Amino acid sequence: MTTNARQPEVLRYTAFSSAPEGGNPAGVVLDATALDDDEMLAIAADLGYSESAFLTPAPRGTEGQEGRAYGIRYFSPKAEVPFCGHATVATALALAERTGPGELVFATRAGAVPVEVTEADGVLRATLTSVEPYTEDVRAADLDEALAALGWAAGDLDPAFPPRIAFAGARHLVLAAATRTRLADLAYDFTRLEALMRRLDLTTVHLVWRESATVFHVRDPFPVGGVVEDPATGAAAAAFGAYARELGLVPEAAVLTLHQGEDLGRPGELTVTLRAGDPRVRVSGTGARIG
Repeated sequence: MTTNARQPEVLRYTAFSSAPEGGNPAGVVLDATALDDDEMLAIAADLGYSESAFLTPAPRGTEGQEGRAYGIRYFSPKAEVPFCGHATVATALALAERTGPGELVFATRAGAVPVEVTEADGVLRATLTSVEPYTEDVRAADLDEALAALGWAAGDLDPAFPPRIAFAGARHLVLAAATRTRLADLAYDFTRLEALMRRLDLTTVHLVWRESATVFHVRDPFPVGGVVEDPATGAAAAAFGAYARELGLVPEAAVLTLHQGEDLGRPGELTVTLRAGDPRVRVSGTGARIG
């Protein structure tokens, strides 16, 4: 690790809640030009949030308004991740507070992610557009191992929601609980689930319970990031939106509301928008500066 004479300013924002005590907190470094990988990882580990975002100059060829395109990297306390939705929203809101709302483009390891920040009644709201998503089947043995690590029985699953791996910038295993009680009772084998997730290259396990046609409650164990649970997960929300549409569980064009963080005491709300004819998924939410 190198040592810089000037330490960067590390901002703290929460995403998917207008209250600092809600949603998912993220560290945001608006100028990480002078930082190396070890220094970014050390900052993320020191903060202890599920992810932190680090802005760098936009790579050549990144499309966007002049001065509104950036490179971005995401680190959990343990490792770099290819894409993080809540840290993207937090970073976009931090930029908008300084340069005003509008359109941004972030060059992530997963691809270019446009973000639009709007303002209404003094409240900023960020909407990210995912990279093109996909889903894939889960091997029976891997599903059995995931359930064993979670302490769930096969009967705890909602049969209307087939288990799948879904991607919209990062890979997530989607499992639907048959009851809200099952979702609320989360006590899993951290080491066992982490080992399975590393083998399958998963970022989180996305646990879902359907309240109504367009309203869901979700939780995201995140042992590979070094935290037990992610309080509000934009990348998983995008992946879930693609999954639900592809399997015909929601209409091709729909607006879904995901409630997350309630069981952690950090309630947040994610809005997932699906558009007919566009495979990409839009995830939006508010945010707030912490401290």
